[in-house]
Amino acid sequence: MMYVENKEGDIDGFDARIGWVEFSKSGKSIRYRGRELARSSGQGIQGNFFDIITGEEYWVSGVKKRGSNIHYADPANVEVDDDAIEEYKIIKSTK
Repeated sequence: MMYVENKEGDIDGFDARIGWVEFSKSGKSIRYRGRELARSSGQGIQGNFFDIITGEEYWVSGVKKRGSNIHYADPANVEVDDDAIEEYKIIKSTK
């Protein structure tokens, strides 16, 4: 389960989402909600991954126990995917 934020738009109506991602065998790309995101190799301005089709930058990280991955200076509207809600509650409760 990962935090995925589109730095240039939205992900199905939300700036960011928390949900299950699928890593490639090499670990250099992930799939999330029908998007293939490749690691930016430090070349991104705002993100650490980019959409291989649209070029949009994404910030992808593990879910923090405090319940928020959002930077205080860059607020985002975050949605937890339905199939990740139970695991997200467990992560938040283990402080």
